Amino acid sequence: MTAIVVGYVPKSEGRAALRRAAEEARLRGARLIVVNSARGGRDFDDDDAIKADAELATVSQQLKDAGIEAEVRQLVRGMDVAEDLIAVAEENAADFIVIGLRRRSPVGKLILGSNAQRILLDAPCPVLAVKAEDVD
Repeated sequence: MTAIVVGYVPKSEGRAALRRAAEEARLRGARLIVVNSARGGRDFDDDDAIKADAELATVSQQLKDAGIEAEVRQLVRGMDVAEDLIAVAEENAADFIVIGLRRRSPVGKLILGSNAQRILLDAPCPVLAVKAEDVD
């Protein structure tokens, strides 16, 4: 079975990426691997973990209700987002990775986010970049 890896954060860009990845998984009959990555350490306390677990449980249930085979992973292992997504894509021989991008100002458009840039350049498979909608 084919696999699609999607980077998810509970923001408009993460929700846009998840919607598109779910559509692709349904169309291709692929397994969806949802990855929420956090570095951990002092910036990720117990309250953050509880909120992340609740959010990811909701995502998992929504995908199940939609009939999409999905695995939801919360990764807190000291790696950055790009490293986590690339590693999961390699481990699962993913067909492609889906990431969300936020809208940027004209000056910000000159510089792509560092995680997005690393994923685009270093991924072992194609990357689908989805723009976040202005309003969810």
